[in-house]
Amino acid sequence: MTSVTHPVARAGTGPLAHLVDVAYAVGGRPVFDGLNISIARGSVTAIMGPSGTGKTTLLRLITGQIRPGRGRVEVAGEDLAALDTDGLYRLRRRMGMLFQNGALLTDLDVYENVAFPLREHTQLPECLIARTVLMKLQAVGLRGAARLMPAELSGGMSRRVALARAIVMDPEILIYDEPFAGLDPIALGVVLRLIRETNDALGLTSIVVSHDVHVIGQLADHTYLLSSGKVVAEGSPAELERDPAPVVHQFMAGEADGPVPFHYPAPDYAAQLLGAEVPA
Repeated sequence: MTSVTHPVARAGTGPLAHLVDVAYAVGGRPVFDGLNISIARGSVTAIMGPSGTGKTTLLRLITGQIRPGRGRVEVAGEDLAALDTDGLYRLRRRMGMLFQNGALLTDLDVYENVAFPLREHTQLPECLIARTVLMKLQAVGLRGAARLMPAELSGGMSRRVALARAIVMDPEILIYDEPFAGLDPIALGVVLRLIRETNDALGLTSIVVSHDVHVIGQLADHTYLLSSGKVVAEGSPAELERDPAPVVHQFMAGEADGPVPFHYPAPDYAAQLLGAEVPA
């Protein structure tokens, strides 16, 4: 019988994820250049930054979907560059992921969506799968929705089912990619509370990518602000609020004008209009 817990891994000390001098480029365009991030065990760490700064790319590096051009990425004491395919898959089973849109399997009901990782990665008997699934659905308040289909769920309910699925394998690290996008205030408050309570009750380490300054201020223990391929500020949300750096102030205050420009780099506007140039 395959276990779904990792008590030995939880006993470690030091950062659970560590990125050192990471560089990564897409099509010759640098995304990161000298990125350094350390994710403390047992914490909720937020990754913030303007659009296009590589927040989701960072999650892909941590999960081993892509490799850096330079630098080192370590997760749970493992150097991802040294892992073969089997080793990477074993490490990923110690992670849970909640995608922005929930990413539920539309042809499966709520119960089967949550049970799916157990069926794929363990040999648990059906009675234990049923107990585990019901426990996780109870934790997110949706045990009564077990036989609903994804199309019957609200946005907030879908996100909660996705959270139940993400924790069903008792992961060591839980990753959230924009978990608050598109939620009404009530659903947002529910998901916010569940992230914090799940992290603390299960002894998880959570990484939350979001651009919602107000919500992150209520949730995160530590926050990294990314810009221009590097960490431009880090600390508690309150510390970032007080940071005098222009790029930090612009983001935290939501100002349109500042170091992050509104316009993407382009040729002179008047010259381009008069010359009727077609953008290259």
